[in-house]
Amino acid sequence: MRLSKKSDYALRALIGLARWSKSQPISMRMLAQLNDVPERFMQQIMMDLKGQGWVTSSAGRDGGYQLALSPEDLTMGQVVRYFDGVLAPIGCVSITNHESCSQESACPFRRVMLEVRNHTAQLLDQTTLAELALGRARTAAAAYPQEFTGGAGI
Repeated sequence: MRLSKKSDYALRALIGLARWSKSQPISMRMLAQLNDVPERFMQQIMMDLKGQGWVTSSAGRDGGYQLALSPEDLTMGQVVRYFDGVLAPIGCVSITNHESCSQESACPFRRVMLEVRNHTAQLLDQTTLAELALGRARTAAAAYPQEFTGGAGI
């Protein structure tokens, strides 16, 4: 599974809103700058998030965006599924977009891919915006052992 730029940027924006003051909205420009997202792309994403009912907007000089729901009520799984669709690494293990394969019954690695899908879905579905907003950024050195840097072993 690989996150699209839209999922990445949407999660950045939602986490930013979860961390922002609840009493006042944050402007599109500020949200884009804080999350290192091109403003035009952020505008599209915020329209999608608003359409889902996850954010609200207000116009004017002091306007901007705010979360429309509690950060405890939105998970990474919901956001990623909305923007990217399926979580499955291969089509024959997808629940929502199953693709038949001639090797399905005899495939030696299908079970492993199903477990990857299930573990990924479980982790994303159990991780709320609230948890993400409280978390600390990890450095690349802390996140990846030396043998997995530069694309090796991934």
